[in-house]
Amino acid sequence: MLKRLTKKLTLLFVLLFPVFEASAQEEAYNAYSPYSMFGIGDLSKQGTAWNKSMGGVGIASRNKKYINILNPAAVTAREAKEFKADFGLAQGNRIYRQGDFKSANNTFNIYDFVISFPVYKSIAMYAGFTPYSDLGYSVTSSITDPDLVGVVGNLNTQSQGFGDLSSIFIGAGFSPVKGLSAGVEYTHIFGKLEKQNVLTFSNSSYRSINSGYDLDLKADAVKFGLQYDFPVANKVSVTVGATYKLSARLKGNVVDYEYSVISSVVDTSRSVVTNLSKSDDAIRLASEFGVGINVHEGEKWAAEINYINSDWKSSGMDKVPGFANIGNAAFGVNSYQSLRAGFSIIPNENDIRYYRKRITYRAGAYWDQAYCTLDGNDINAFGVTFGVTLPVKWSISGVTLGVDAGQRGSLKGNLIRENYVNFNIGINICDIWFLKYKYD
Repeated sequence: MLKRLTKKLTLLFVLLFPVFEASAQEEAYNAYSPYSMFGIGDLSKQGTAWNKSMGGVGIASRNKKYINILNPAAVTAREAKEFKADFGLAQGNRIYRQGDFKSANNTFNIYDFVISFPVYKSIAMYAGFTPYSDLGYSVTSSITDPDLVGVVGNLNTQSQGFGDLSSIFIGAGFSPVKGLSAGVEYTHIFGKLEKQNVLTFSNSSYRSINSGYDLDLKADAVKFGLQYDFPVANKVSVTVGATYKLSARLKGNVVDYEYSVISSVVDTSRSVVTNLSKSDDAIRLASEFGVGINVHEGEKWAAEINYINSDWKSSGMDKVPGFANIGNAAFGVNSYQSLRAGFSIIPNENDIRYYRKRITYRAGAYWDQAYCTLDGNDINAFGVTFGVTLPVKWSISGVTLGVDAGQRGSLKGNLIRENYVNFNIGINICDIWFLKYKYD
């Protein structure tokens, strides 16, 4: 038994080691979008690869094969002594357009690592990490005013941002009575964001000017979840679910700096450090409410719809330097909303002849409204998702492959249209642990 346990722990370490290695990399784009300029960046869509391939649903999902981190109550959907792990990768491809301007970008990064295990009878836990938000943009322009250029020469400006906020979480759920499950999750959010602006002169007699903000942030959040499952027809059941995440105050430091450089000589003109814990202007991560309903026949097929609402209007990010506007971009705060729908089916998970019938097929669609506005215009996104889970031999472990294709923004109202195709890979491991073997 000890040898088996050692092999399993070694496997988990091998999977986890690249995660810490990748998270230590700095000044790299985990995600890239001009819309990430505002606030704390581009909010990451939560969930593992199987959630994302179903449009992002999961508030009302209960599936024994997968870890569902969208609702802490879902951790009770499992076999009694089952250990589960999930490891995810994400690859993004984006094309941007505004007027006659076009650009493209590609990213690749580790997305999540989660484990789940039983505790006692109807009690189970899970823990892991996943991105919370990403900051990534780079905009370069030239100043063409002939009167100004005639005096100081050519001028170029560059606005650049990079960094991310990550979340480490631990949750537990229990089932007090048949059909009813409740759960709670604690999340620690942390990370660094850097927003830079550089003004350079072609005339070497003028100093280049560097300014920007360095944000070192952290927060602690708590989420609650409920699920209730009940039969409605022969083999068909309905699960209703709800989640609520409490608002959390951001802590940490914001450095507002400006310095000039000429002939390798640096002259600092401003360096102001603001402690957010002591600041009169509190910055808060918004509370979030989500509801969902799932109709399913065991694990053969399932259809689900979710709605999520998160009010960022009272976050204060539109008033505090470092979170508010960057350059001439007039960002404002908004309520985040998301409507999601998904469907999955597995033809025959016990088929011994045709492998394709043991594959789980998924599809979904979603509509999102971002937590920020640009020049008073809402930034909406919509897309469709597809995916499959390929079973590994005759185990309940599998590899999930998913694709998410959609559009954010538009060409109207001075917005940027962002077309994207994202690929997700998830490796989910399920095994029976904590058994007493008679022979080793």
